[in-house]
Amino acid sequence: MSRIGNKAITIPAGVEVTVAAGNEVTVKGPKGTLTRQFSPVLGISVDGNICNVTRPNDEKHTKQLHGTTRALINNMVVGVSEGFKKELQLVGIGFRSQVSGKKLVLNIGYSHPVEFDIIDGIEVKCTSATDIEISGIDKQLVGEYAANVRASRKPEPYKGKGVRYKDEHIRRKEGKTAGKK
Repeated sequence: MSRIGNKAITIPAGVEVTVAAGNEVTVKGPKGTLTRQFSPVLGISVDGNICNVTRPNDEKHTKQLHGTTRALINNMVVGVSEGFKKELQLVGIGFRSQVSGKKLVLNIGYSHPVEFDIIDGIEVKCTSATDIEISGIDKQLVGEYAANVRASRKPEPYKGKGVRYKDEHIRRKEGKTAGKK
């Protein structure tokens, strides 16, 4: 029994959800429009401001699709109404970031600046020299872009230097000289 799949999705005011033939769901809202194709095995219905996902049987694969489909549709509804945001922080001496044109440029301790192209569908802002804010309506795009930026220099456990999420806790280790007497 999928607990997530059985939950009804409440559609807020100003958001319109339509289901086309072949389970193609289009969600329109104040922030934009998202369209996604889902498996034809499941039933997706919209009644007023409630959207439900139903499954025809209790096979393992169908149960897996049920919860995933409901979560993806809910993320689409939240994305077009509120949007998603990830905040990154640069920690280290001389580490800084800036947006120049359609590129995010990071100086993070390498001999060269690291550049990331800003893809369509997301917005990148540098609120300060060490803070980056990534926002958009597609949760997958925002999360993947933030993960790629973080992967350019992951935080290390000794000094904590690197690119980290704003709310991330880095487990610190003692150095070699800490245990000697």
